[in-house]
Amino acid sequence: MMSRHLLIALLVLPTAAPLAAQDHDAVARRVLSTTPLIDGHNDLPWQIRISNDPLAVSAFDLRSRTSLHTDIPRLREGMVGAQFWSIYVPIDAVEEGAAKVQLEQIDIANRLFDTYPEAFEPAYTASDVERAFGNGRIASLMGMEGGHAIENSLGALRAFFQAGARYMTLTHSDNTDWADSATGLPIHDGLTRFGEEVVAEMNRMGMLVDLSHVAPSTMNDVLDIAEAPVIFSHSSAKAVTDHPRNVPDDVLRRLPDNGGVVMVTFVPSFITDDGNATLADVADHIDHVKTVAGVEHVGIGSDYDGITSVPAGLEDVSTFPALFAELSRRGWSEDELRMLAGENLLRVMRDSEAAARRLQRLRQPSTATIEQLDGPSAQR
Repeated sequence: MMSRHLLIALLVLPTAAPLAAQDHDAVARRVLSTTPLIDGHNDLPWQIRISNDPLAVSAFDLRSRTSLHTDIPRLREGMVGAQFWSIYVPIDAVEEGAAKVQLEQIDIANRLFDTYPEAFEPAYTASDVERAFGNGRIASLMGMEGGHAIENSLGALRAFFQAGARYMTLTHSDNTDWADSATGLPIHDGLTRFGEEVVAEMNRMGMLVDLSHVAPSTMNDVLDIAEAPVIFSHSSAKAVTDHPRNVPDDVLRRLPDNGGVVMVTFVPSFITDDGNATLADVADHIDHVKTVAGVEHVGIGSDYDGITSVPAGLEDVSTFPALFAELSRRGWSEDELRMLAGENLLRVMRDSEAAARRLQRLRQPSTATIEQLDGPSAQR
């Protein structure tokens, strides 16, 4: 029988105190100092393009504070370890030649990296990301936003990959000739046969298939045929906020089999029904993706400088650690925070690179055309 003195001693033992606010901040900084925070989407190259000095990277001095969401001091304060810079091309560029505009956006991004070599290190693989992070620089990758930029050409798709693009969002605000957009009038019921060939060729090259902006039918068609993990570079959870740009739960439940990652975005209208979003609302979406898809399938895709308003508490690129501190307060472990920050996306990149090596042994680059696969009237 327990003695009276021992019982009293056990009753008065101090219990573990909850982490103080500053300790959650310390957790966030410890995680982000040792794991690269990979943001899936930042539109700075487009802001440069539409500045008063078109196409001039010198329009903004990124070594000092800018009027934008992004500059080098705030990227450092936000502990960003790697950035997918969106090389966005608007859908109406099809009229003037979307491929031309795409090449100009790639040029802007490359000149951005060249202008600030002390801050930005170009990256193309998972190993490149880790090396740049180890060198104290922000690993800088390019992501195409909108499959219309390839102008229905697999040769153009390969050329953009060779020029450095490492993901492509299959659609943007409207359908392509081969895939339905989340915000277009459905005409294909997902992917066409040529759309399937685009996905297959992206997998063969090692280019990440980005399902942000596509319709749920397209998401499911891609998951049916994908030979490598997919990403959503900047989307949130449809069950939390019913917006067409968000990911439905039935798609989230398919991600573990594919290995893909939803990089939760900060776009206010995607985060709350009234658009008055806060950091806590973003954390709710991250929690939901974790619950439904699993902690191995969630990441961060801010869309800074692609949005005009921001959630309270996430005003610019300096604020990422506050989001990680909030998740720490909610009970996320350091290992889980590392997965969210960058480990999940690095795994996706490595798996995509491995799939590409395997597929390149099995098949040659495709020379199929949209007319051959979808019929002579397929191209608009």
